[in-house]
Amino acid sequence: MPHHPTLTTIFSLAAIAIAAAAPRLSAADYFVYYGSPNGGAGNGISLGHFNTDTGALTKPVLAAQAEGPSFFVLSADGKHLYSCFEVSNEVAAYAVDGPTGALKLLNKKPSGGSGPCHISLDKTGHYALVANYNSGTVAVFAILPDGSMGEQTGADQHTGKGVVPDRQEGPHAHCVITDPTNHFALCADLGVDKIYVYQFDAATGKIMPNTPAFGTVKPGLGPRHLVFHPNGKVLYCIDEVGSAVTAFNWDGATGTLKEFQTITTLPADFKEFNKDAEIMFHPNGKFLYASARGHDAIAVFAIDPKSFMLSLVQDAPVGGKTPRYYSFDPSGKWVIAGHQDSDTVAVFSVDDKTGKLTQHGGTMAAPAPICMQYLAVPTK
Repeated sequence: MPHHPTLTTIFSLAAIAIAAAAPRLSAADYFVYYGSPNGGAGNGISLGHFNTDTGALTKPVLAAQAEGPSFFVLSADGKHLYSCFEVSNEVAAYAVDGPTGALKLLNKKPSGGSGPCHISLDKTGHYALVANYNSGTVAVFAILPDGSMGEQTGADQHTGKGVVPDRQEGPHAHCVITDPTNHFALCADLGVDKIYVYQFDAATGKIMPNTPAFGTVKPGLGPRHLVFHPNGKVLYCIDEVGSAVTAFNWDGATGTLKEFQTITTLPADFKEFNKDAEIMFHPNGKFLYASARGHDAIAVFAIDPKSFMLSLVQDAPVGGKTPRYYSFDPSGKWVIAGHQDSDTVAVFSVDDKTGKLTQHGGTMAAPAPICMQYLAVPTK
C-alpha cells in the first residue's frame, strides 16, 4: 500500500526547504509569495526572499502545492493567507509559519460560484470577499477565530451583458473590495460594464445592493480591478477589454460613484491585441500604475493633487511577456513584475519624484507568476 505524507509532514518539509534556500539576511529581508495558475506537481504558491535595501531576489521554492491559485491575500497580522482557485471553484485558508514563511492548509470551501478570480479581506479582517468570474457572482465568508474559512454570510448574482460579444456575453465579476469606511463593498464586473456597490454590514458579513446599486464605465471597456486613492475620495478602475483607466469621485457617505476621466493605457501607435490587468498606487499617492498584457508594459500616470486627473509620464516595458500582476515592495522603492507567459519576474527601481520605473538587473525564473504578496521576515 503506497505511503502518502501527512499535511504536517509536507508542512515540515516545505519549511526546511524554504529555510535552507534563503536564510535570514537583514532587517530589510521580506518573504515574497508567488501564485501560479499551472496545475500539477511542483506548482501552487511559491516563496522567495526580497531585500528592500539592495533589490535582490532569491529563486522561489514551493511553499504549498495547489491547483491554480488565481489570487491571494495575507491577513494584516501576516499569520494567514487566503486564496481562491479558479479551476476547483474553491477558497482556502492557510496558516503562515512566521520564521520560515511556510504554509499549512487549514481548510477549503466552495467559492459560492464558478471561476473565483479575486479575494480580499474587509477592514476588520473578519470577512473574505470573493469575485466569481464565470458565474458573475459575489460571495462573502466569515473568517473564524483560528483563521480558517467559515460559512458564507452574503452573496449576490449579477445579470446582463455588454457590447463585446466574445468577452461580455454575460456577467463576469472580476474584483471585490470594501471601501475605506468598510461600510460598502464594490465589485467590478467586466461582462456588464458596471461597478456594483453594496452596503456591507461588518457585524454580520451581509451585503445588500446600495441605492444607486452601481456606477458604470463606457460601454465595452470591461472593468477589471479597483483601487481607492489614499484620500478615500477617489476610485480608479482598470478596464481590461478597453485598455483604459476610469476615475470616479467616491462619496463614502452615500456610496455613489461619479466618473470624471477615462484615459488609455496604450500608446497611440499600438494596434495589436491587448488586455489590461493590474492597477496600483505608489505608496506616496502621487502616481498610479497600470499593466498592459499584449503591449507588455506598465503605464505610469502622475496624479494631479487637486483634480486627481491622470497624465502619462512613462510607458515602461516590463522585461517579459504578459504582466498579469506586479507589486510595490513595502519600502516603495521597488516593483516586482511577474511575466505569466515568460515564467519570469523582474525587479524595477522606482523614482519617487517622477514615478518612473527602471529595470534592476535581469529576470528570474518563476512559474507563471500571477500574484505576489510580501511579508516581513521576523528578526531573531
